[in-house]
Amino acid sequence: MTKIAIPTRSGTVDEHFGHCESFTIYSLDENKAVTASESFTPPPACGCKSNLIPTLVDMGVTMLIAGNMGEGAVVRLGQAGIKVIRGASGPVDAALQDWKDGKLADKQILCMEHGAGHECHHGHN
Repeated sequence: MTKIAIPTRSGTVDEHFGHCESFTIYSLDENKAVTASESFTPPPACGCKSNLIPTLVDMGVTMLIAGNMGEGAVVRLGQAGIKVIRGASGPVDAALQDWKDGKLADKQILCMEHGAGHECHHGHN
């Protein structure tokens, strides 16, 4: 069984992992068919979602499909055994389908915060 978490805002992939309002979590069988889905809303005080990694691991999440996130979060997720695929956008269900169809590969999009003014820089390493 595979469990995939997708940072979500109003039914779409949240472009900023660190500020998402919730996670949509899908359970898939060996044929990539969805067997269950649930929503997980982190506590409002969590600005950086890296502290939620143990919770995602405890929930059995093995992959995270996201829009953007900093390299530090990607490294910490990887160290916890969660594979990250960046570059998703649009409706959450469509992003999952794109992954299932092999159309979604990690675009290595980095999101770097600079003080109080947040700018997102899309760079490819």
